[in-house]
Amino acid sequence: MIAKLTLLLFLLAPLSVWAQKPTSQPTDNEAIGLQMAGAVRAFLNTLSADERKQANYAFASDERYNWHFVPKTRNGLPLKQMQPTQRQAALAILKTALSASGYEKATGIMDLDNVLRVVENRQPNDDFRDAEKYYMTVFGDCQSQEPWGWRFEGHHVAMQFSSLTGRVVGITPLFFGSNPGEVRGSAVVKLPQNGKQIMREETELAFALLKTLTDDQRKQAVLSAKAYPEILTGNARRASLDRMDGLPITAMTAGQRKLFLNLLQVYLNRYHVTLAKQQFERVEKGGLDALHFAWAGDLTDCSRQAEPSAGGGWYYRIHGPTLLIEYDNTQNNANHVHTTIRDLTNDFGEDFLGDHYRKKH
Repeated sequence: MIAKLTLLLFLLAPLSVWAQKPTSQPTDNEAIGLQMAGAVRAFLNTLSADERKQANYAFASDERYNWHFVPKTRNGLPLKQMQPTQRQAALAILKTALSASGYEKATGIMDLDNVLRVVENRQPNDDFRDAEKYYMTVFGDCQSQEPWGWRFEGHHVAMQFSSLTGRVVGITPLFFGSNPGEVRGSAVVKLPQNGKQIMREETELAFALLKTLTDDQRKQAVLSAKAYPEILTGNARRASLDRMDGLPITAMTAGQRKLFLNLLQVYLNRYHVTLAKQQFERVEKGGLDALHFAWAGDLTDCSRQAEPSAGGGWYYRIHGPTLLIEYDNTQNNANHVHTTIRDLTNDFGEDFLGDHYRKKH
């Protein structure tokens, strides 16, 4: 009798285990979260104990908020110290979070440091401009159910992603810059990147929208005849502006509104399509009609002028209750672009994480 009962339990066990498995497929976001965690785990597995100590910080560490976009030494493991397989594994993490065009833009920005080495006539032992001086840092344990995240950062590239229970819950700040804004060779300096303009869409679409504005609309949109010398939020831990100035989307014609949303989409398209859709849904929830377009500086493209114009280049922003996008091109005679995407309520995943901690405690 005991033998028969044991056999019966053995036969039923697989059915019991199968019945406990979730029948639903992971959401698109969860699928990205799984890919991201897998890529981070694969990267960490290539590291020695000392390298892992250099690359991995506690999620609660203040280092997670220590970000910048200038050329400097950072915490984390730089590409320069990695073996080819490690470097490939690190860049594979970026591919889980960015679109193909976003990844191309990021790596193109990194390559511009090679341009600057030539243009600035840097010496061989001078590493101030270095296309391998980009750092990967992991926060927390990507295999746990606790919050974790990662950062990839260097000159003009800074990205930060946060995950919780298998979902990607934070995708900002994201900073992309371009120096030069357009690579211009000369009779003396020959550059294979000549003519490259990484922020072409971000520039041309904004001017296309600006040119459609009526005089009255420009009075609302243009905040200053002189451009701001830098993005206003800089590398602040929490981005905020006192007022939502500029031309509201509700005051735009249908054609202008389309151009405006296309410009917004250029920035969101840096992300994997699932994450871009997630961020746009957050903007919609905050209210598309609350979005504003603001401008400062020249009203025409002055980037080809030998001397700076009166406006000193140009600056614009897209501003809403949850979103702030800034673009600034003022340095180097308006040939040095800075752009940033900030989630005003959820940078570093703070909104989702705060809710998680409140429920937990």
